[in-house]
Amino acid sequence: MVKSDITLGFEPRIPGSSPGEGTTTNMNKKILLSVIILSLALTPLLAMAVDEGLVKCGNDVNNPCDLDDFMTILDDIYTFIVYTIAAPLAVIAIIIGGVLMMTSAGNPNMMSLGKKVFWSAIIGLVLAFGAKAIINFVLEVVGYNKEPI
Repeated sequence: MVKSDITLGFEPRIPGSSPGEGTTTNMNKKILLSVIILSLALTPLLAMAVDEGLVKCGNDVNNPCDLDDFMTILDDIYTFIVYTIAAPLAVIAIIIGGVLMMTSAGNPNMMSLGKKVFWSAIIGLVLAFGAKAIINFVLEVVGYNKEPI
């Protein structure tokens, strides 16, 4: 009887030997680490916002709060969220999406993930900045005719 060398596809595989294998796991770990580092870097900005104070009226009897003060507080909250949190995070997401697209090395999954991150950041930034126009339109329809926030 002649012994055959046919293995029928059950050859042992060495992890990392196939092209592109293992790159998504390492990339996901790098992205997670980057997000953690950047969130720690944004913590001092949040602390600065707490020091300034949010409510600037109602401290005593001579300075009561009214509707204009409430609108000013809402405008301060919007400004803080958009300019201190959303805009820097969107820029970071755009950079991460660009890096993912550049380092995809022909891997279509990494390229599509990079495009998805990039366009999601762009759309989120447009929505964040467009929210002020929507708010002003709604206030005008309701009848609040003071200066726009």
